[in-house]
This record gives sequence, structure tokens and C-alpha cells, in this order.
Amino acid sequence: MPVTEQDRMVDRQSLEWCVEVICNKGCRAVREDMVTLEQGGDVSGLEPLSDDQRQAVLAELRAIMAVYGDSCRL
Repeated sequence: MPVTEQDRMVDRQSLEWCVEVICNKGCRAVREDMVTLEQGGDVSGLEPLSDDQRQAVLAELRAIMAVYGDSCRL
């Protein structure tokens, strides 16, 4: 069954929601979750996501956290 544009939109919205939930935990927790994802670990709330989706969440978190530079390091 081919992936439709609507499927892609729903998938993108789901990933954005996951990123928002992680970001709401605060700067230090986001950095900790990023390390966990980089090491292939599980982050609460992301269990149902595929590896590709987890990598997409991680990429988005990296982009967001790049704005903060070294002001929020582990």
C-alpha cells in the first residue's frame, strides 16, 4: 500500500508532538534524552517509533538545541 501525502502529514505531526513533549521536560532532560537516542536507547514516549522516526526526532532536537549552544550542557 503506497504512502499517501496524508500519511506523511500524520507522521510529521506525530514526530513534532514527540519533540514537543521532550522539549517540555527542560533543557537538561532534552540533552540527556539526546544522548540516550544517540546510544540507541529508549526514551519514554518514543517506544512505538521506528528507528528512522527516532533519528528524525533526534535530528530535530539537535537543531533546536543548537540555538542554545553551550548554555545548557550535561
